[in-house]
Amino acid sequence: MAEAKDTLLRLIALLRLIPREPARIATPTLQEKLKDSGFPVSLRTVQRDLERLSIPFALQCDESVSPFRWSLAQKARIDLTAITPPVALALYLAESHLQTLLPQSMLDQLGPEFRKAQDCLDSVENNGLAHWARRVRAHPNGKSLQPAQIASQVWEQTSIALLEHKQLQISYLSRSKTELKQLLIHPAGLISRHAISYLIGSVDGYDDLRQFALHRIRQAECLDTAARVHDDFEIDSYIRQDLNTTAPIAQVELVADVSPQIAWLLGETPLSTQQSLQALEGSDWKRLHAWVPDDHETQWWVFGLGENVRVHEPESWAGAIKERATKVGALYAL
Repeated sequence: MAEAKDTLLRLIALLRLIPREPARIATPTLQEKLKDSGFPVSLRTVQRDLERLSIPFALQCDESVSPFRWSLAQKARIDLTAITPPVALALYLAESHLQTLLPQSMLDQLGPEFRKAQDCLDSVENNGLAHWARRVRAHPNGKSLQPAQIASQVWEQTSIALLEHKQLQISYLSRSKTELKQLLIHPAGLISRHAISYLIGSVDGYDDLRQFALHRIRQAECLDTAARVHDDFEIDSYIRQDLNTTAPIAQVELVADVSPQIAWLLGETPLSTQQSLQALEGSDWKRLHAWVPDDHETQWWVFGLGENVRVHEPESWAGAIKERATKVGALYAL
């Protein structure tokens, strides 16, 4: 039964590859394209498939050239919109990553396509692409927290406001004051960062852009009123300079001694494009020089190396690490 299903899907895939006349396609080309679609069959199998499909689907074969060229008659009426294994695989892998990146209206439209993709992968047994999703994973480096839960109504209204450039009325839980605040937002962008998604926008009456964690929005309503346009907003620049900080991020030179295992790690996956590692005399440690962002994320990464790093510069980093280490030590001083 599984083999019969695979054969049927292969024949459908083959039909989808054949262009309508006057365009034509050679038999070896069809074989290669079938292989790319997860159906690695011999040239003879392709020839037999074409012969089987010729009469019922009005295929035309040009035998005046070698290899033969195939085309679909203009009069042939065939619906070839069935999803293919490569498309199904791409949709299946993309679904989880798109939940907080696409407008809700688009997710609603893609819902049937995601289900078709799952059905397609479930229906075949001998197609290598169909099993790819079971064998491949993207695993983050370090501990990954569970995504913060976002109310479906909040995501729907927020995505509509951003998509249609409308004002957004929200009830927001302030992290600093632990109280609900009623705010009118002019959305500018949306950033998904690790386990948290942030709406970037300005509060009505103010010009500065702020960050609002979507999971802290308790209620949201997209208004009919147009939002103020943020002409100078460029999302990639904002991520580099403003995300989770109140001042522009400068570049500093990190000078530190690192243990052999960290030196090996940074040799394979550098901390920056401007990095060097030099052997320390009389030690298996190495001296690291790297230009890095002067931000909390980089500092926490260095601090997380613990006893595998000794920071020399910037002096402010070395002082901060020493202070944190003292506080950690005090917690365990019994």
